[in-house]
Amino acid sequence: MKLRLFHFFIFLAALFFTAEISRAATNDYFTQGVKFSHAGQFPEAATAFAKSARGSPAAGTLVNLGLAEWQRGHAGAAMLAWEQARWIDPFDPRAGANLKFARSVVQVDVAQLKWFEAVSTWLPPDAWVWLAGASLWLTVGALVLPGFFRWRKAGWQQAVGALAFGLFLAALTANVGVVSRTNLGVVLKKDAPLLLTPTSTSETISTLPAGEPARLLRTRGNYFFIRTPVAAGWIDRQQFGLVVGE
Repeated sequence: MKLRLFHFFIFLAALFFTAEISRAATNDYFTQGVKFSHAGQFPEAATAFAKSARGSPAAGTLVNLGLAEWQRGHAGAAMLAWEQARWIDPFDPRAGANLKFARSVVQVDVAQLKWFEAVSTWLPPDAWVWLAGASLWLTVGALVLPGFFRWRKAGWQQAVGALAFGLFLAALTANVGVVSRTNLGVVLKKDAPLLLTPTSTSETISTLPAGEPARLLRTRGNYFFIRTPVAAGWIDRQQFGLVVGE
């Protein structure tokens, strides 16, 4: 029994130190990215920030990744990074300001959102999940517990239950919007061809600028069928990045 406990604690210690090493490596990548940026080595900075973001996604890291990509001339990758930063933190002013400036430079529009998708941008995605769960339990508690414990029903209990149920419906709608927004993405390459069919020999419908927002509708092989504000067609998946990665 003692031997098993000893092995168990050794296992926990190994997990702890592995997590600490991983976190330290992530921080090292971020530090490297900052140093490369200050030295004007933007391709190396972008690589370091991307590794840091993969290990520990954070709005600040993605904002810096976008700046490095923009400085190296990759407008599409920069705008995707800033969109990902806003996904994590909708209130980050740097990501919003950078996106506004970049859109004005490359002349692209904002992604067209449905009303419930627009609502879902008011809070981070995880916040809507927690709000839906908390408001549901508050509704159940306000309406069911008084009868279960044979308490005298009061008007404030019904008011709390009604308010909580309203919050639950709003959070549920926002969660639907969050799921729907996972199909949104950005064109990564300049003059990316929008194709009529998902083949390498397809006729080109039009070319898209880097940073063009679009919605993924379906996938076939190495191609995405997307809808932009002005057209719909197939695009090589290497030339399109989803805000929420596959």
